[in-house]
Amino acid sequence: MTSAQDVLLQFQSQGMETCFHGRHIKPVIYAGLDGSNWRLKDYEARGGYQALRKVLGKDGGAGMTPDELIAEIKASGLRGRGGAGFPTGLKWSFMPKDAPQKYVVCNADEGEPGTFKDRDILMYNPHAVIEGMILGAYAMGASVGYNYIHGEIFQVYERFQEAIDEARAAGYLGANILGSGFDFQLHAHHGFGAYVCGEETALLESIEGKKGQPRFKPPFPAGVGLYGKPTTINNVETFASVPFILQMGAQAYLEIGKPNNGGAKIFSIQGDVERPGNYEVPLGTPFPVLLELAGGVRGGRKLKAVIPGGSSSPVLPAHIIMECTLDYDSLAQAGSMLGSGAVIVMDETRDMVEVLLRLSHFYMHESCGQCTPCREGTGWLWRLVKRIYHRRGRMEDIEVLDSVAQNIMGRTVCALGDAAAMPVRAMLRHFRHEFVEKIEAAQ
Repeated sequence: MTSAQDVLLQFQSQGMETCFHGRHIKPVIYAGLDGSNWRLKDYEARGGYQALRKVLGKDGGAGMTPDELIAEIKASGLRGRGGAGFPTGLKWSFMPKDAPQKYVVCNADEGEPGTFKDRDILMYNPHAVIEGMILGAYAMGASVGYNYIHGEIFQVYERFQEAIDEARAAGYLGANILGSGFDFQLHAHHGFGAYVCGEETALLESIEGKKGQPRFKPPFPAGVGLYGKPTTINNVETFASVPFILQMGAQAYLEIGKPNNGGAKIFSIQGDVERPGNYEVPLGTPFPVLLELAGGVRGGRKLKAVIPGGSSSPVLPAHIIMECTLDYDSLAQAGSMLGSGAVIVMDETRDMVEVLLRLSHFYMHESCGQCTPCREGTGWLWRLVKRIYHRRGRMEDIEVLDSVAQNIMGRTVCALGDAAAMPVRAMLRHFRHEFVEKIEAAQ
């Protein structure tokens, strides 16, 4: 198994290893950051907006057509960093070419429990997101963009607005960008902390001033999105990756990761570890390497389980996750998913019924109430788990719990119902004995 030190040495030899807030990271998005150098002049000193100049032909070259830019993103293997992992270049190609008005939207509604990477990007490297959105808009022919920022991180919203003002004053935003004839306006939009607004169509409803509830699909946003116009939504980390891909080249970016899992990924690791934080490592990094970078399990205890992709992803016991690499395919084969890259580590002292109780309460609280299976089912899940946890459960509750979860999945307008149900089914699959023990203790 590759050690954390081997990974550090490998990246150091490539001139890519750095340190951020005292933590070793493998920089693409985090390259050269020290926590204070977020302003435009700092970003330009690191090569910022050179990718935009290259694409617009302002560096002495011929420039790139929108189709050439999309082809480069496809070749990089970049997949959506928000959770779904859909190929970014392919998504961009869905935007109709002949629509008179199109939008690009950045999803910064980072409400998934355990996830805190996007707020760090917006706080410490906001211009990478701005440049990525401008490049995306150029590729898709959009003239207006919005960054929808989670409602509970107002300081981040203010920082991003400052960065927008800097970029506009320097000629990177607005009409006739860098004298190219390309126009693009970008706005920061502040949400109000609703988890469901992380779903892309609920996010669009919220921007329009409506109640944040998911839309029926089809039609999909690429055809009928914001204000009824074609719209493409990508995650913060996805947009922030685009300038670096164009600087280093698609093939070089692809080779950072592994086949079908190109590039680097920021993982938010927390829970029972010595050094929780954000770590940027290549996709395909073995999980034990990330765990070692985070200082190992806190207090020298044994690893019990890991939720690898945010609270909605299925839990994996230690003996499975320790054999996994951190990429879309490996985690899917193991029965979970990469998701947002929020790695929640739990040691041997954790009560898995209590963990599920907390998760179930969250999803019950955050259900928007539009769909009956989710509105009613999330409450049933929480009440069943609560009864078992407080040693008032019956043995048949376990099958009822699994049945309710199964009947929620796939029967709601958005994936919040699935997000509530998947942790339940995974906990029962891997830790059923803990539920049985609590029920037997009640009899």
